[in-house]
Amino acid sequence: MDATHRMVNLFNPLSSMAMQVSGILVISHFFHVVLKALGQPGPIAQIFAGLVLGPSGLSNIPQVREFFFQSTASDFYEIFGLFCRIIFVFLIGLETDIPYMRRNLRRVSATAYGGAIVGFIFGGGASSYLCHQLGGDDFQFTFMLIIMLILAYTASPVVIRLAAELKFDTSEIGRLAINSSLLNEMSCLLFFNFIVAFHSGKVLRYGFFCLFLSLSVMVINKYLANWFNKRNPNQKYLRNPEVFVIFSLLIGSSIFIEWANYNSILHCFVIGLMFPKEGKTARTLVHRLTYSVHNFILPIYFGYIGFQFNGRYFKSWKNVLIVVIMVVLSTGAKISGTLAACQFLGIPLHEGVLLGFLLNLKGHADLLFIGSSSKTLILWSPKAYNLLLISIAINTIISGPIVAFLMRKEERAFGNTRTGLEIHDPDEELSLLACVYRPRHMPPILALISALSCSQKSPINPYLMHLIELVQKRRKNIVSYHELEDDELSDEEKYGGNDVLEIYEAMDAFTAETKILIHQSKAVSPFESLYEDVCNSAEGMRVSIILLPFHKHQRIDGQMDSGKEGIRTTNQKVLRHAPCSVGIIVNRGIDGVPGFSELLGSETMQHVATLFFGGPDDREAVAWSRRIAAHPRINLTVIRFQPASSPSSSENDSQIDKKSEEDGVLMALSRLEAGNGRNEVDDAFLSDFYNRYVTTGQVGYVEKYVNNAAQTVESLRDIGDMYSLFVVGKGSGRGHSQLTTGICDWEECPELGTVGDLLASSDFNINGSVLVVQQHRHSKKDLMGD
Repeated sequence: MDATHRMVNLFNPLSSMAMQVSGILVISHFFHVVLKALGQPGPIAQIFAGLVLGPSGLSNIPQVREFFFQSTASDFYEIFGLFCRIIFVFLIGLETDIPYMRRNLRRVSATAYGGAIVGFIFGGGASSYLCHQLGGDDFQFTFMLIIMLILAYTASPVVIRLAAELKFDTSEIGRLAINSSLLNEMSCLLFFNFIVAFHSGKVLRYGFFCLFLSLSVMVINKYLANWFNKRNPNQKYLRNPEVFVIFSLLIGSSIFIEWANYNSILHCFVIGLMFPKEGKTARTLVHRLTYSVHNFILPIYFGYIGFQFNGRYFKSWKNVLIVVIMVVLSTGAKISGTLAACQFLGIPLHEGVLLGFLLNLKGHADLLFIGSSSKTLILWSPKAYNLLLISIAINTIISGPIVAFLMRKEERAFGNTRTGLEIHDPDEELSLLACVYRPRHMPPILALISALSCSQKSPINPYLMHLIELVQKRRKNIVSYHELEDDELSDEEKYGGNDVLEIYEAMDAFTAETKILIHQSKAVSPFESLYEDVCNSAEGMRVSIILLPFHKHQRIDGQMDSGKEGIRTTNQKVLRHAPCSVGIIVNRGIDGVPGFSELLGSETMQHVATLFFGGPDDREAVAWSRRIAAHPRINLTVIRFQPASSPSSSENDSQIDKKSEEDGVLMALSRLEAGNGRNEVDDAFLSDFYNRYVTTGQVGYVEKYVNNAAQTVESLRDIGDMYSLFVVGKGSGRGHSQLTTGICDWEECPELGTVGDLLASSDFNINGSVLVVQQHRHSKKDLMGD
């Protein structure tokens, strides 16, 4: 009988918890369909689902309330919440952009602590009244600290998910908000743990064990990750037992920290933050956790925020007043403090308002501040506990739709403004999307990424997308592709197969050598629509340039062999529809001569030439080149082709490089400043480039004077074996230039432009690879708006 009774006690809480989870998921899906049409993000729909299911909704029915709110169920809910919290906080730490945080620590700190400091001040001022109204007179000092924490705190999971749902997480304002919320949350949790530690000497003693445990797990993870990366090299992902070992360390250490009356959120975040990001270990963890966290754990977590909302306490006007005071104080503190920080940092007002409402989102650790984690500090009355819960939920319910409204209203202002390199400050971070189809496309792409990321002053944020053709006749078996994700090795070439493994190996080796982390993704579509995936991803990632591989590849005999025609048509469609600039890399070279792809594998100096004939595409090519000028193993020369009929044509070639005499440099500079009347924009751009890079000795500069296209071709043949990479604009905007018109009888690949097509042809045998750049074309609507 006792055994049966225990089984009933076990079954009832588990079944009620399962029904809660199922109800939240089903109802949130319904609300998401309805609210998505109104522009509201998923987290808001999930919170409303919790409201409907909670004490303010269906749980008002006695039978439902008895089933969901059982006295023996609280421990089960707490354990379930703990495991969910461990998993998604670890994932947040694993995906945190550490380089961005390090470069922008001043901006992140100011926005994170601006609202928090004002929240502390407001909380201290209002705590006396709130303490009296909520019956916390016996714990006045501790009560004041908790109120200050609630008003100062920002829930980073809510900010991260909301930014992702509204598709501005890759924007500058989105990244600033996400990193500020992370810094705010971890600082508040650290402060809360200090309060718990100093409240009890015994807990303080455990604190040193917890710190030692966290450091030990970080060290063990480092060696485990390196060992797992080297084991079974023919596997794309770790095996389940290896993943189990890593999660056992994480969960076991977190449970010990919770047992010691500390909160394990900070521990899980730091473990994820310090986890080695390179190799298949981190790739496997992200792959295994992302789907379950985003589609299961976080919706339940957001729903649980609304589930705890109990509207019965609104029957008293005093209770309503307390909730209004908490909401007004929290919103006022975040808005005023964040706006003050934005004024200090020079951030525009509309971005400051958006940041303020984003940092006012709550519902994660502040639930712990008044929950079980604070039982050792203060004994909450049911009235105080529920009213504080209601104020926390209302803050998020109000702030979320306001953020969505501001994003729709200012959609243009928060869009990608860095759609080209010419207008992009070379000292600012550059985001780019590199696309590959096969492993042979990796060396030149990785060499270009390495060349761009040579300086801390010019950081780079690279994305790599593996483009995989989905064959139409296999469309019914698309599920097999998803199954391949979890297989250790697949021979199915149609869906990546061995190519995926080789691409991963190349990226892992690149990251190990350069310490540059590349964000990875896949696109699986028929060639007819593959360009849409590329363009949509580029727009969502807010990149400034897309890098594409050429559809031809060089054979051993030096001839260019055509690849799949679908690759070519995809490139052509991307060039027409891209939301940013586009570069196509033609990988060339002669056996025995180190090509540009050898930039990573050898110490050989790479000589790069940027060809300038005039026009926006050539200016974009020079803008690309200025970002690689500081690379220690790149010797860059800009070669400008000019008509021989110019006033300076008395000199057949005026060549000025970084070893030139001072008088020669001044003479060339005076010619640039004077202009030639053909294109003032080109002259002004080159003059600025000359002053900044050539006169300082970073870049060489050459002017070549030719009469017609035939002399242009001859000049290109003369320098064909001098450079390992030629950078040239596609040529749109040059008009009918006498230097390039009729450069060949027909163009084999018009997508490369006249000069690019010549350099990439089999008949024009050169040593170097070719990068053809097309500047982003702004639409008429954009130009009118500007």
